[in-house]
Amino acid sequence: MKIPGIHHVTAIASEPQRNLDFYTNLLGLRLVKLTVNFDDPGTYHFYFGDETGRPGSILTFFPWKGARPGRAGSGETSVVSFAVGSLDGWAQRLPGAVAGSRFGQDYLSFQDPDGMRLELVAAGVSGSSITGFHSVTLTEASQQKTAELLTGTFGYELKTSEGNRHRYAGADGNFVDLLIEPELRRGVQGAGTVHHVAFRAETDEIQNAWLLELTKQGFHTTPVLDRQYFHSIYFREPGGVLFEIATDPPGFTFDETPENLGTHLKLPPWLEVRRPEIETMLPKLELPIYAH
Repeated sequence: MKIPGIHHVTAIASEPQRNLDFYTNLLGLRLVKLTVNFDDPGTYHFYFGDETGRPGSILTFFPWKGARPGRAGSGETSVVSFAVGSLDGWAQRLPGAVAGSRFGQDYLSFQDPDGMRLELVAAGVSGSSITGFHSVTLTEASQQKTAELLTGTFGYELKTSEGNRHRYAGADGNFVDLLIEPELRRGVQGAGTVHHVAFRAETDEIQNAWLLELTKQGFHTTPVLDRQYFHSIYFREPGGVLFEIATDPPGFTFDETPENLGTHLKLPPWLEVRRPEIETMLPKLELPIYAH
C-alpha cells in the first residue's frame, strides 16, 4: 500500500467571521461545507477547498471565538503551502508577504489573521488561483523515525534536501517537508496553529488495512470515526504531529448539490435533533455569495 498524498489539513482559529472572510474573499477558496465540530457542537467547522472539495484541496478550521494564540515549535505542522500557477498579483493582495525560492520554485510567505504561516508556491499549474496543496512543513527535533514512517510505511520518496529541510513526495504530487530544528522548544496548540494533517485512503477497505498495519507497527491508533464526509483514524507520528488517514468517499456532495456546497449549516443525524440549541450557541455569520 501507498498513501497517495494529503487529504486535508485542519487548523485552529479564533474569530469565525474573520477566518471565513480571509480564506474566501482574500485567498479565493470556496467554503465547501459549513458544519460544527462534532465533539464540540457549539463551535463551527469550516471546510475550504476547490469547487467540489476535492481531496488534496481542503483546509479546515475549528474557529473557537476568543481562542488563545498557539506557540510555534517542534512537533507540529509549521507551514501550509498552496500551489498556484503564477505569483502574479499575489504580492499586492497580501501586504507583508515575503518572496523566496526553495528547491527551484518561487514562493510567497505570509500569515493568516491568527498568525498561521502560509505559502503560495509557483508550482507550474495553470492560472494564478490556488489549485490545492503544494506541501506541508513538519518541524521536528529529529528526522530518522518520521522519515522511516513516510518512506517505509506511507510509500513517500525522498526527493531532495537543502540544509535542514528534507522534501518527501507522494504519488499525487504534493509534498511533506521535514524541517529539523533540534534546539527548538515544543509547540503549543492554539489559534494560528495546525491541529492535524490528514492523508488519503481511497476506500474504507484500504483505510482498514492501514489501521491494521499501523497497529502492528506499534502506533496507538483510534478506531474508525464517522466524520460524515469521510471516515477517519488518528495517530501521532514519532515526532509528535497528529496524523489522520481519511477516506476519499463519500465526499462533500453527500448532503448538498455541487452548486449549493457551503450555503447552509449541515449537521450529522446524531446532532440534527439538537439543531435549535446548536444554532442558538453558534455566532452569526455572513456567508460568501457565489455566482453559478
